[in-house]
Amino acid sequence: MTELHAVVSGRVQGVAYRNFVANIARELNLVGFVSNLPDGSVEVVAQGDLTVLKVFLNHLRTGPDGSRVASVFEEMRKPSHELMSFDIV
Repeated sequence: MTELHAVVSGRVQGVAYRNFVANIARELNLVGFVSNLPDGSVEVVAQGDLTVLKVFLNHLRTGPDGSRVASVFEEMRKPSHELMSFDIV
């Protein structure tokens, strides 16, 4: 299992970006969370198979209609602990 940590910046708050991310993650059977950050960016942590996480990352770069993704910081790493579901926090 691999963990993706991503910080997405651009117009990603107030455009249902977190719901978009959660829906895609659940469709791909990933676990983790998505949350708004105080600087206007969105943080995503997802755990699953590396191949599936790469597909998920492409969705993060696209976003839902109305969003505008300017950049995605991404880091693939070994999970420190296993998560059980995908949540919006």
